[in-house]
Amino acid sequence: MRIEVDVAMEYELGAERVVFLTLEAAATTGQRIAESRLQIAGARLARIPGESGIGERVAARLPEARMRLDYHARIDVTRRERALEGLTAAPWHDLPAEAMTYLRPSRFCQSDLFETFAIRHFGRHPGGARVAAIRDWVRSELDYVPGASSAATTAIDTFTTRQGVCRDYAHMLCALCRATDIPARYVSVYAPGVEPPDFHAVAQVWLEDGWHIVDPTGMAGAESAVVIAVGRDAYDTAFMENRGAARMLSQSVSVRRG
Repeated sequence: MRIEVDVAMEYELGAERVVFLTLEAAATTGQRIAESRLQIAGARLARIPGESGIGERVAARLPEARMRLDYHARIDVTRRERALEGLTAAPWHDLPAEAMTYLRPSRFCQSDLFETFAIRHFGRHPGGARVAAIRDWVRSELDYVPGASSAATTAIDTFTTRQGVCRDYAHMLCALCRATDIPARYVSVYAPGVEPPDFHAVAQVWLEDGWHIVDPTGMAGAESAVVIAVGRDAYDTAFMENRGAARMLSQSVSVRRG
């Protein structure tokens, strides 16, 4: 499936005029970059590999306080949706190194605190059926409420309030999967049909032969999601990082089928 992405943003920065940006579609398994163009007025750019070698961070050094950015890309998504229930899970001691990191608790996914709950509620299901049960539980138990959470909200907070946005849904799913020995990582994506249109968060779980996309909000499918970056949680995949003040003047994200 051909997906087209356009991002435009303008920010007013403080004294620190260096920002790290993670917003370009990644050249990774299941998708091919047909066209990619990132323009940041007057900036000097350097590139750094993303977490787990997926995608890149762009370090932009700006000549003035205002950052004006435009990004356009066309991506061919070649992966197919697979039924989770038919996929097997390896025991934790047989997992490859690339998956082991995503079994551990992280800042926003305190999986060690969910072990008793997760095993009691989902432990009877094998492999991918367990992930499907967790996905369905998160989707049914949480209410999608913009503004109900913040950048500091953790999976424990979301479990308590039962409200949040895509970020919180993904954290919740990752924490519960890890608590039952299924590796899960947080993934930032572009996807058509996301409301409101924005950077979107899903998860990937390690089952059988590799990573599989799971979206507990139900807004994005594996066959149309464009992976930007992966990490332990949202801390690893922020679309913009800087060490000083940053005030948003405008921002728009457009994702559509090509």
